[in-house]
Amino acid sequence: MELNQELEAVPQALSGHGVEESALVTILGKWDPLEREAFRKKTPNLFIEDKERHFQRWDDHYARLLKHEFVRFKNTVMLWSMHPWERDARLVKEAIKKGKASYGVLVEIACTRSSEELLGARKAYHSLFDHSIEEDVASHIHGIERKFLVALVSAYRYEGAKIKNEHAKSEAKIIFDVIKNAHKKPINEDDEVIRILATRSKPHLKALYNHYKDISGKNLDEDLDDIRFKEAVQCLCTPQIYFCKVLDSALKIDVDKNTKKALGRVIVTRADIDIKEIMADYNNLYGVTLPHKIQDIAKGNYKDFLLNLIARGSN
Repeated sequence: MELNQELEAVPQALSGHGVEESALVTILGKWDPLEREAFRKKTPNLFIEDKERHFQRWDDHYARLLKHEFVRFKNTVMLWSMHPWERDARLVKEAIKKGKASYGVLVEIACTRSSEELLGARKAYHSLFDHSIEEDVASHIHGIERKFLVALVSAYRYEGAKIKNEHAKSEAKIIFDVIKNAHKKPINEDDEVIRILATRSKPHLKALYNHYKDISGKNLDEDLDDIRFKEAVQCLCTPQIYFCKVLDSALKIDVDKNTKKALGRVIVTRADIDIKEIMADYNNLYGVTLPHKIQDIAKGNYKDFLLNLIARGSN
């Protein structure tokens, strides 16, 4: 490979969603000082020229992003090796620490795990952090979201299949009326809606979801403006579609590191559960297979590890 080709190959190996380690080893590893200088000069998106002092330095913003890419594989392997209870507890702790942009992870864990799995995560949280999830969500999250998020992470839903259809229909009407009158009272201040979404079984909520469409003509999540309520309804009623949307966002090129991080999180947490169904829905929604999309976007050991998890989970 000629130097000009190598100068193009290395930035591609560093361009998000993991790192192509083999290219860095075979190309960067053999460059002499002049070739490394040529690389720095020809990649102004990575380096900034200090014209006064006559040298090229890393762009601080890109250097921080790249550090995350180098550790992405390690973090994903660590998540995969953890007991599921510990994994969810650590994901919750990180989401609380990172703030509002990560609160969707709290909703995801609270609403897509079984009652026993969520209880297990709460037990692990006690063991790891000497606090309860409920306590930390209540003490660290402020404002209008707190009541709903505390209710979700505190839930222990009935897991059976029995539902009372008339109750589901009645509660669909309650939610419809609250949404219709949201100009008077926002949905995130309505105790009845919080009660329904935080305590009812998933079969009940799926029946409610269908009744809501009969009443409104639209899906419930389409009518919701509040992002946490929208995420909760999707996770509770159409979880595979929810995960497809999260994966698609994570696989876009120019997204922030938290959005990218969802790729590894979703693959790891769903590989033993419903990755096969998620793959089928992803193909239907986006006209491309999930492995093909990952093959195109991700890089290096990170890409290979994700593809291995998908392959074993889809057998």
